[in-house]
Amino acid sequence: MSPKTAFAILAVATVALMATASAPSPIYPIYQERWHFSTTLLTVIFTVYVAGLLGALLTVGSLSDHIGRRPVLVAAFLVAATSTALFWTANGPAALITARLAQGVASGTAMSALAAGLLDFAPRARPHLGATLTAVGTSLGMATGAGAVGLLSQWTPRPDFYVFPVLTLMFLGLAAVSCLLPQARVRRVPAWAAVRPRLRLETHARPQFWASVPSTIAGWAATGLFLALVPSLVREELHLKFASAGGLTIAVLYIAVTVGGIWSTHRSARGAVILGAALMTGGAATLALSLEMDSIQEFAAGSFAVGLGIGLTFNGNLRSIGNVTAPARRSQTFTIIYILSYASLSIPTLAAGIVAPSWGLEVTSHAFIGFVGTLSAGALACAVLFPLTRKSNSPT
Repeated sequence: MSPKTAFAILAVATVALMATASAPSPIYPIYQERWHFSTTLLTVIFTVYVAGLLGALLTVGSLSDHIGRRPVLVAAFLVAATSTALFWTANGPAALITARLAQGVASGTAMSALAAGLLDFAPRARPHLGATLTAVGTSLGMATGAGAVGLLSQWTPRPDFYVFPVLTLMFLGLAAVSCLLPQARVRRVPAWAAVRPRLRLETHARPQFWASVPSTIAGWAATGLFLALVPSLVREELHLKFASAGGLTIAVLYIAVTVGGIWSTHRSARGAVILGAALMTGGAATLALSLEMDSIQEFAAGSFAVGLGIGLTFNGNLRSIGNVTAPARRSQTFTIIYILSYASLSIPTLAAGIVAPSWGLEVTSHAFIGFVGTLSAGALACAVLFPLTRKSNSPT
Protein backbone atom coordinates (compact mmCIF):
# COMPACT_ATOMS: atom_id res chain seq x y z
CA MET A 1 0.00 0.00 0.00
CA SER A 2 1.36 3.43 -0.93
CA PRO A 3 1.79 6.20 1.69
CA LYS A 4 -0.86 8.25 -0.16
CA THR A 5 -3.41 5.44 0.16
CA ALA A 6 -2.47 4.85 3.79
CA PHE A 7 -2.94 8.56 4.50
CA ALA A 8 -6.41 8.50 2.92
CA ILE A 9 -7.42 5.40 4.92
CA LEU A 10 -6.28 6.96 8.19
CA ALA A 11 -8.19 10.16 7.39
CA VAL A 12 -11.39 8.17 6.72
CA ALA A 13 -10.85 6.13 9.89
CA THR A 14 -10.49 9.30 11.96
CA VAL A 15 -13.82 10.61 10.67
CA ALA A 16 -15.50 7.24 11.22
CA LEU A 17 -14.20 6.85 14.79
CA MET A 18 -15.38 10.31 15.79
CA ALA A 19 -18.75 9.88 14.05
CA THR A 20 -19.29 6.78 16.16
CA ALA A 21 -18.36 8.67 19.33
CA SER A 22 -21.06 11.31 18.74
CA ALA A 23 -23.70 8.98 17.25
CA PRO A 24 -25.28 8.01 20.61
CA SER A 25 -25.75 11.63 21.77
CA PRO A 26 -28.98 12.38 19.82
CA ILE A 27 -30.40 9.04 21.00
CA TYR A 28 -29.85 9.78 24.71
CA PRO A 29 -33.25 11.52 25.18
CA ILE A 30 -34.89 8.54 23.46
CA TYR A 31 -33.05 6.15 25.77
CA GLN A 32 -34.19 8.23 28.77
CA GLU A 33 -37.82 7.98 27.70
CA ARG A 34 -37.50 4.31 26.87
CA TRP A 35 -35.84 3.22 30.13
CA HIS A 36 -36.73 6.13 32.50
CA PHE A 37 -33.32 7.04 33.91
CA SER A 38 -32.12 10.37 35.33
CA THR A 39 -29.95 13.15 33.90
CA THR A 40 -27.26 12.21 36.42
CA LEU A 41 -27.16 8.65 35.06
CA LEU A 42 -27.11 10.11 31.55
CA THR A 43 -23.90 12.01 32.32
CA VAL A 44 -22.45 8.86 33.88
CA ILE A 45 -23.15 6.98 30.62
CA PHE A 46 -21.47 9.80 28.76
CA THR A 47 -18.40 10.07 30.98
CA VAL A 48 -17.74 6.32 31.27
CA TYR A 49 -16.68 6.60 27.64
CA VAL A 50 -13.97 8.98 28.74
CA ALA A 51 -12.92 6.64 31.57
CA GLY A 52 -12.32 3.87 29.04
CA LEU A 53 -10.61 6.26 26.68
CA LEU A 54 -8.25 7.66 29.32
CA GLY A 55 -7.45 4.18 30.60
CA ALA A 56 -6.49 3.11 27.08
CA LEU A 57 -4.47 6.26 26.48
CA LEU A 58 -2.51 5.76 29.70
CA THR A 59 -1.63 2.14 28.89
CA VAL A 60 -1.62 1.62 25.12
CA GLY A 61 -1.80 5.22 23.88
CA SER A 62 1.86 5.27 22.85
CA LEU A 63 2.06 1.58 21.92
CA SER A 64 2.17 2.31 18.19
CA ASP A 65 5.53 4.06 18.70
CA HIS A 66 6.88 0.65 19.78
CA ILE A 67 5.09 -1.99 17.67
CA GLY A 68 3.86 0.10 14.74
CA ARG A 69 0.57 1.77 13.80
CA ARG A 70 -0.91 -1.26 11.99
CA PRO A 71 -1.45 -3.81 14.81
CA VAL A 72 -2.71 -1.12 17.19
CA LEU A 73 -5.29 0.14 14.71
CA VAL A 74 -6.49 -3.34 13.75
CA ALA A 75 -7.09 -4.17 17.43
CA ALA A 76 -8.79 -0.81 18.06
CA PHE A 77 -11.21 -1.22 15.17
CA LEU A 78 -12.17 -4.71 16.32
CA VAL A 79 -12.96 -3.35 19.80
CA ALA A 80 -14.94 -0.51 18.17
CA ALA A 81 -16.99 -3.09 16.24
CA THR A 82 -17.67 -4.87 19.53
CA SER A 83 -18.88 -1.63 21.14
CA THR A 84 -21.32 -0.82 18.33
CA ALA A 85 -22.63 -4.39 18.45
CA LEU A 86 -23.26 -3.87 22.19
CA PHE A 87 -25.20 -0.68 21.42
CA TRP A 88 -27.20 -2.60 18.83
CA THR A 89 -28.34 -5.18 21.39
CA ALA A 90 -28.63 -2.85 24.43
CA ASN A 91 -31.66 -3.45 26.67
CA GLY A 92 -31.09 -0.92 29.46
CA PRO A 93 -28.72 1.64 31.04
CA ALA A 94 -26.26 -1.06 32.20
CA ALA A 95 -25.82 -2.21 28.61
CA LEU A 96 -25.26 1.39 27.49
CA ILE A 97 -22.55 1.82 30.12
CA THR A 98 -20.80 -1.34 28.91
CA ALA A 99 -21.04 -0.25 25.28
CA ARG A 100 -19.73 3.24 26.02
CA LEU A 101 -16.85 1.83 28.06
CA ALA A 102 -15.82 -0.42 25.17
CA GLN A 103 -16.22 2.50 22.77
CA GLY A 104 -13.91 4.60 24.94
CA VAL A 105 -11.26 1.87 25.01
CA ALA A 106 -11.40 1.61 21.22
CA SER A 107 -11.10 5.38 20.77
CA GLY A 108 -8.26 5.72 23.28
CA THR A 109 -6.37 2.89 21.60
CA ALA A 110 -6.77 4.33 18.10
CA MET A 111 -6.52 8.09 18.58
CA SER A 112 -2.79 8.59 19.07
CA ALA A 113 -1.95 5.98 16.43
CA LEU A 114 -4.23 7.71 13.92
CA ALA A 115 -2.84 11.17 14.68
CA ALA A 116 0.77 9.94 14.53
CA GLY A 117 0.07 7.94 11.36
CA LEU A 118 -1.39 10.98 9.62
CA LEU A 119 1.83 12.83 10.37
CA ASP A 120 3.92 9.84 9.25
CA PHE A 121 2.20 9.57 5.85
CA ALA A 122 1.49 13.26 5.21
CA PRO A 123 2.67 14.46 1.77
CA ARG A 124 6.19 15.85 1.95
CA ALA A 125 5.09 18.98 0.13
CA ARG A 126 2.36 19.62 2.74
CA PRO A 127 3.74 18.48 6.13
CA HIS A 128 1.05 20.35 8.10
CA LEU A 129 -1.73 18.35 6.42
CA GLY A 130 -1.46 15.54 8.99
CA ALA A 131 -2.19 17.81 11.96
CA THR A 132 -4.90 19.62 10.00
CA LEU A 133 -6.71 16.39 9.09
CA THR A 134 -6.45 15.17 12.68
CA ALA A 135 -8.29 18.28 13.88
CA VAL A 136 -10.67 18.61 10.92
CA GLY A 137 -11.38 14.87 10.73
CA THR A 138 -12.24 14.80 14.42
CA SER A 139 -14.77 17.62 14.15
CA LEU A 140 -16.16 16.49 10.79
CA GLY A 141 -16.77 13.03 12.22
CA MET A 142 -18.50 14.40 15.29
CA ALA A 143 -20.74 16.57 13.10
CA THR A 144 -21.55 13.72 10.75
CA GLY A 145 -22.42 11.24 13.51
CA ALA A 146 -24.60 13.60 15.52
CA GLY A 147 -26.26 15.20 12.50
CA ALA A 148 -27.06 11.99 10.65
CA VAL A 149 -28.40 10.20 13.72
CA GLY A 150 -30.35 13.31 14.73
CA LEU A 151 -32.10 13.37 11.35
CA LEU A 152 -32.73 9.64 11.53
CA SER A 153 -34.32 10.15 14.96
CA GLN A 154 -36.88 12.39 13.28
CA TRP A 155 -38.06 9.52 11.10
CA THR A 156 -37.97 6.53 13.43
CA PRO A 157 -38.29 5.93 17.20
CA ARG A 158 -35.55 3.26 16.90
CA PRO A 159 -32.58 4.96 15.19
CA ASP A 160 -30.21 2.66 17.10
CA PHE A 161 -31.68 -0.33 15.25
CA TYR A 162 -30.41 1.10 11.95
CA VAL A 163 -27.23 2.97 12.94
CA PHE A 164 -25.24 0.47 14.96
CA PRO A 165 -25.36 -2.51 12.56
CA VAL A 166 -23.93 -0.26 9.82
CA LEU A 167 -21.19 1.00 12.14
CA THR A 168 -20.33 -2.55 13.21
CA LEU A 169 -19.80 -3.63 9.60
CA MET A 170 -17.82 -0.46 8.87
CA PHE A 171 -15.32 -1.12 11.68
CA LEU A 172 -14.89 -4.73 10.65
CA GLY A 173 -14.04 -3.44 7.17
CA LEU A 174 -11.57 -0.89 8.55
CA ALA A 175 -9.87 -3.60 10.61
CA ALA A 176 -9.43 -5.70 7.47
CA VAL A 177 -8.08 -2.81 5.38
CA SER A 178 -5.72 -1.72 8.17
CA CYS A 179 -3.93 -5.07 7.91
CA LEU A 180 -2.45 -3.71 4.67
CA LEU A 181 -1.04 -0.48 6.14
CA PRO A 182 2.73 -0.06 5.75
CA GLN A 183 4.79 -0.34 8.92
CA ALA A 184 6.97 2.64 9.81
CA ARG A 185 10.23 2.21 11.71
CA VAL A 186 9.52 1.73 15.42
CA ARG A 187 11.41 1.72 18.72
CA ARG A 188 11.49 -1.90 19.90
CA VAL A 189 11.15 -2.33 23.67
CA PRO A 190 9.92 -5.18 25.92
CA ALA A 191 6.13 -5.60 25.81
CA TRP A 192 5.68 -4.67 29.47
CA ALA A 193 7.57 -1.42 28.97
CA ALA A 194 5.46 -0.48 25.95
CA VAL A 195 2.20 -0.51 27.95
CA ARG A 196 3.56 0.88 31.20
CA PRO A 197 1.94 4.27 31.89
CA ARG A 198 4.68 6.76 31.09
CA LEU A 199 3.87 10.32 30.15
CA ARG A 200 6.77 12.51 29.19
CA LEU A 201 6.94 15.56 26.99
CA GLU A 202 10.10 16.39 25.15
CA THR A 203 11.77 19.54 26.45
CA HIS A 204 11.23 21.21 23.06
CA ALA A 205 7.45 20.71 23.30
CA ARG A 206 6.80 21.74 26.90
CA PRO A 207 6.37 25.51 26.40
CA GLN A 208 3.93 24.94 23.54
CA PHE A 209 2.00 22.34 25.52
CA TRP A 210 1.56 24.49 28.62
CA ALA A 211 0.54 27.45 26.48
CA SER A 212 -2.21 25.27 24.97
CA VAL A 213 -3.76 24.22 28.30
CA PRO A 214 -6.35 27.03 28.86
CA SER A 215 -7.78 26.91 25.33
CA THR A 216 -7.77 23.10 25.31
CA ILE A 217 -9.73 22.90 28.57
CA ALA A 218 -12.22 25.54 27.40
CA GLY A 219 -12.80 23.97 24.00
CA TRP A 220 -13.18 20.39 25.15
CA ALA A 221 -15.36 21.35 28.12
CA ALA A 222 -17.66 23.06 25.62
CA THR A 223 -17.86 19.87 23.55
CA GLY A 224 -18.79 17.94 26.69
CA LEU A 225 -21.67 20.34 27.32
CA PHE A 226 -22.99 19.84 23.80
CA LEU A 227 -22.59 16.08 23.64
CA ALA A 228 -24.10 15.32 27.05
CA LEU A 229 -26.58 18.07 27.92
CA VAL A 230 -27.51 20.16 24.88
CA PRO A 231 -30.00 17.63 23.41
CA SER A 232 -31.95 17.87 26.68
CA LEU A 233 -31.33 21.63 26.98
CA VAL A 234 -32.78 22.56 23.59
CA ARG A 235 -35.81 20.39 24.28
CA GLU A 236 -36.58 21.61 27.81
CA GLU A 237 -35.30 25.21 27.86
CA LEU A 238 -35.50 26.33 24.22
CA HIS A 239 -38.68 24.29 23.64
CA LEU A 240 -37.60 22.54 20.45
CA LYS A 241 -39.57 19.32 20.66
CA PHE A 242 -38.76 17.71 17.32
CA ALA A 243 -36.56 14.64 17.65
CA SER A 244 -33.65 15.81 15.49
CA ALA A 245 -33.14 19.14 17.33
CA GLY A 246 -30.41 17.91 19.69
CA GLY A 247 -28.44 16.13 17.00
CA LEU A 248 -28.62 19.07 14.61
CA THR A 249 -27.44 21.45 17.34
CA ILE A 250 -24.40 19.24 17.95
CA ALA A 251 -23.85 19.10 14.19
CA VAL A 252 -23.84 22.93 14.00
CA LEU A 253 -21.09 23.05 16.62
CA TYR A 254 -18.92 20.49 14.86
CA ILE A 255 -19.45 21.90 11.39
CA ALA A 256 -18.14 25.14 12.83
CA VAL A 257 -15.20 23.29 14.41
CA THR A 258 -14.40 21.85 10.97
CA VAL A 259 -14.58 25.30 9.35
CA GLY A 260 -12.38 26.70 12.12
CA GLY A 261 -9.81 23.95 11.63
CA ILE A 262 -9.62 24.67 7.89
CA TRP A 263 -9.49 28.42 8.53
CA SER A 264 -6.56 27.97 10.90
CA THR A 265 -4.37 26.67 8.06
CA HIS A 266 -4.34 30.20 6.64
CA ARG A 267 -3.04 31.68 9.89
CA SER A 268 0.03 31.20 12.04
CA ALA A 269 -0.36 28.78 14.94
CA ARG A 270 -0.36 31.65 17.45
CA GLY A 271 -2.73 33.73 15.31
CA ALA A 272 -5.15 30.81 15.14
CA VAL A 273 -5.14 30.43 18.93
CA ILE A 274 -5.70 34.17 19.53
CA LEU A 275 -8.61 34.37 17.08
CA GLY A 276 -10.08 31.10 18.32
CA ALA A 277 -9.95 32.11 21.98
CA ALA A 278 -11.64 35.42 21.14
CA LEU A 279 -14.42 33.60 19.28
CA MET A 280 -14.95 31.14 22.13
CA THR A 281 -15.21 34.01 24.61
CA GLY A 282 -17.78 35.87 22.52
CA GLY A 283 -19.64 32.67 21.66
CA ALA A 284 -19.98 31.69 25.32
CA ALA A 285 -21.46 35.11 26.10
CA THR A 286 -23.93 34.69 23.22
CA LEU A 287 -24.97 31.23 24.45
CA ALA A 288 -25.67 32.60 27.93
CA LEU A 289 -27.74 35.44 26.47
CA SER A 290 -29.69 33.05 24.25
CA LEU A 291 -30.85 31.06 27.29
CA GLU A 292 -32.08 34.25 28.95
CA MET A 293 -33.98 35.28 25.82
CA ASP A 294 -35.14 31.76 24.82
CA SER A 295 -33.70 32.49 21.37
CA ILE A 296 -32.73 29.53 19.22
CA GLN A 297 -31.23 31.91 16.66
CA GLU A 298 -28.80 33.34 19.19
CA PHE A 299 -28.10 29.86 20.55
CA ALA A 300 -27.17 28.70 17.03
CA ALA A 301 -24.98 31.79 16.51
CA GLY A 302 -23.21 31.23 19.83
CA SER A 303 -22.73 27.54 19.03
CA PHE A 304 -21.18 28.39 15.68
CA ALA A 305 -18.83 30.98 17.21
CA VAL A 306 -17.70 28.56 19.93
CA GLY A 307 -17.20 25.85 17.30
CA LEU A 308 -15.07 28.12 15.13
CA GLY A 309 -12.97 28.93 18.18
CA ILE A 310 -12.49 25.27 19.10
CA GLY A 311 -11.36 24.43 15.57
CA LEU A 312 -8.93 27.33 15.40
CA THR A 313 -7.36 26.75 18.81
CA PHE A 314 -7.15 22.94 18.56
CA ASN A 315 -5.52 23.03 15.15
CA GLY A 316 -3.17 25.84 16.16
CA ASN A 317 -2.13 23.97 19.29
CA LEU A 318 -1.57 20.69 17.40
CA ARG A 319 0.60 22.47 14.85
CA SER A 320 2.74 24.27 17.40
CA ILE A 321 3.31 21.10 19.45
CA GLY A 322 3.71 18.76 16.47
CA ASN A 323 6.31 21.02 14.87
CA VAL A 324 8.71 20.53 17.78
CA THR A 325 8.12 16.82 18.43
CA ALA A 326 10.38 14.10 16.99
CA PRO A 327 8.57 11.43 14.89
CA ALA A 328 9.51 8.63 17.32
CA ARG A 329 7.76 10.48 20.17
CA ARG A 330 4.64 11.64 18.34
CA SER A 331 2.26 8.98 19.61
CA GLN A 332 3.28 9.60 23.23
CA THR A 333 2.92 13.37 22.76
CA PHE A 334 -0.54 13.06 21.24
CA THR A 335 -1.48 10.72 24.09
CA ILE A 336 -0.73 13.50 26.58
CA ILE A 337 -2.71 16.01 24.52
CA TYR A 338 -5.71 13.70 24.35
CA ILE A 339 -5.57 12.90 28.07
CA LEU A 340 -5.81 16.62 28.84
CA SER A 341 -8.54 17.04 26.22
CA TYR A 342 -10.79 14.24 27.40
CA ALA A 343 -10.27 14.99 31.07
CA SER A 344 -11.44 18.51 30.20
CA LEU A 345 -14.43 17.07 28.39
CA SER A 346 -15.52 14.63 31.09
CA ILE A 347 -14.83 16.13 34.51
CA PRO A 348 -16.87 19.35 34.07
CA THR A 349 -19.64 17.36 32.35
CA LEU A 350 -19.86 14.87 35.21
CA ALA A 351 -19.90 17.73 37.72
CA ALA A 352 -22.76 19.33 35.78
CA GLY A 353 -24.69 16.06 35.86
CA ILE A 354 -24.26 15.80 39.62
CA VAL A 355 -25.53 19.32 40.37
CA ALA A 356 -28.24 19.45 37.67
CA PRO A 357 -30.98 17.73 39.76
CA SER A 358 -30.67 20.35 42.51
CA TRP A 359 -29.68 23.40 40.47
CA GLY A 360 -31.89 22.78 37.46
CA LEU A 361 -30.77 22.37 33.86
CA GLU A 362 -30.83 26.10 33.02
CA VAL A 363 -28.75 27.24 36.01
CA THR A 364 -26.31 24.37 35.49
CA SER A 365 -25.93 25.31 31.83
CA HIS A 366 -25.28 28.96 32.73
CA ALA A 367 -22.56 27.89 35.18
CA PHE A 368 -21.01 25.58 32.59
CA ILE A 369 -21.06 28.28 29.90
CA GLY A 370 -19.55 30.77 32.35
CA PHE A 371 -16.72 28.32 33.05
CA VAL A 372 -16.01 27.97 29.33
CA GLY A 373 -16.12 31.72 28.76
CA THR A 374 -13.79 32.51 31.66
CA LEU A 375 -11.20 29.98 30.51
CA SER A 376 -11.46 31.23 26.93
CA ALA A 377 -10.80 34.79 28.06
CA GLY A 378 -7.81 33.54 30.04
CA ALA A 379 -6.49 31.67 26.99
CA LEU A 380 -6.84 34.84 24.91
CA ALA A 381 -4.92 36.88 27.46
CA CYS A 382 -2.14 34.28 27.67
CA ALA A 383 -1.79 34.02 23.89
CA VAL A 384 -1.62 37.81 23.49
CA LEU A 385 0.64 38.59 26.46
CA PHE A 386 3.01 35.62 26.34
CA PRO A 387 3.92 34.81 22.74
CA LEU A 388 6.18 31.81 22.17
CA THR A 389 8.97 31.48 19.65
CA ARG A 390 8.14 28.28 17.81
CA LYS A 391 10.58 26.22 15.84
CA SER A 392 9.51 25.30 12.36
CA ASN A 393 11.10 21.86 12.24
CA SER A 394 10.90 18.84 14.47
CA PRO A 395 14.02 17.90 16.36
CA THR A 396 15.78 14.79 15.26
